[in-house]
Amino acid sequence: MADLLTAAPATANAAPSPRARDRRRARRNTLIGWSFILPNFLGFAALTLVPVIAAFTLSFMEWDSYNPPEWVGLDNFQRLLDDESTTIALRNTAFYALGHVPLTMLAALGLALLLNRRIAGIGFFRAAAFFPYITSLVAVAIVWNMLFNPEFGPVNQFLQSIGVDDPPGWTTSTTWAMPAVILTSVWRDMGYYMVLFLAGLQAIPHEQYEAATVDGASTWQRFRAVTLPGLRPVTFLVLILLTVQSFKVFDLIVVMTDGGPGRATLVLSQQIYRRGIIEGEFGYASAISLVLFLLVLVFTLAQFWFNNRRERR
Repeated sequence: MADLLTAAPATANAAPSPRARDRRRARRNTLIGWSFILPNFLGFAALTLVPVIAAFTLSFMEWDSYNPPEWVGLDNFQRLLDDESTTIALRNTAFYALGHVPLTMLAALGLALLLNRRIAGIGFFRAAAFFPYITSLVAVAIVWNMLFNPEFGPVNQFLQSIGVDDPPGWTTSTTWAMPAVILTSVWRDMGYYMVLFLAGLQAIPHEQYEAATVDGASTWQRFRAVTLPGLRPVTFLVLILLTVQSFKVFDLIVVMTDGGPGRATLVLSQQIYRRGIIEGEFGYASAISLVLFLLVLVFTLAQFWFNNRRERR
């Protein structure tokens, strides 16, 4: 009996087992992790996740923000197929993306190759190339509208000086308005993607160029065998970013042409704004938003699949 009494306090004050300590430590680390994540997640949930879920739900409803929502099923999507303005907006969005993505990539890569040198004042030229991206978009649109003015704009004056008798009407022409917007957006965006390409170029080991030079490779052969493979991850990133940006273009077109002349530059994001904010058809606007989301998702997944397949070769 005495032995039992003396052993009892020792058992009560025994240290927790290693497994219990590990569980306690894991629980504490989890709580600490959530304390860091929770503030940002709450902001994401309130400003992004909940609106996305609400838009997805509204795409199957009819709602004007005054009357209670009414479930209409797939009627909004059927209307979308029959809506000529939405069809035109989809076609214009695809045309913009097909022009903006490759031209911006080529211009950005060309700038990066030119500015990837150790010369005096290279920092100034890099900053000058990047400056349009941080310039006010409204200012950019107004200035380029003046440059593209069909009567006294410097662009048409230059074209006339080299023998073009009937230069384009640019933003006043249904044929040339979208190319004018594309050229403006390329000029504005190429500086940002130049920085990404420049970082990729500087990450390529210089020894690879030296080895190619010793093997007698020309400048073009070094570019094709060393530069392009080394830039593959950056090129994939730029392609994804440009694709998403092109499909959701809105502000530049609103300021430059407001979707005109006529509906020549009307894009899906502007159609969503007109139907939802201006006309109060939030259900139909949500249906267009869902279609735009699915288009971006499909193109992004296709690019990931193609890139993974190429990497496995």
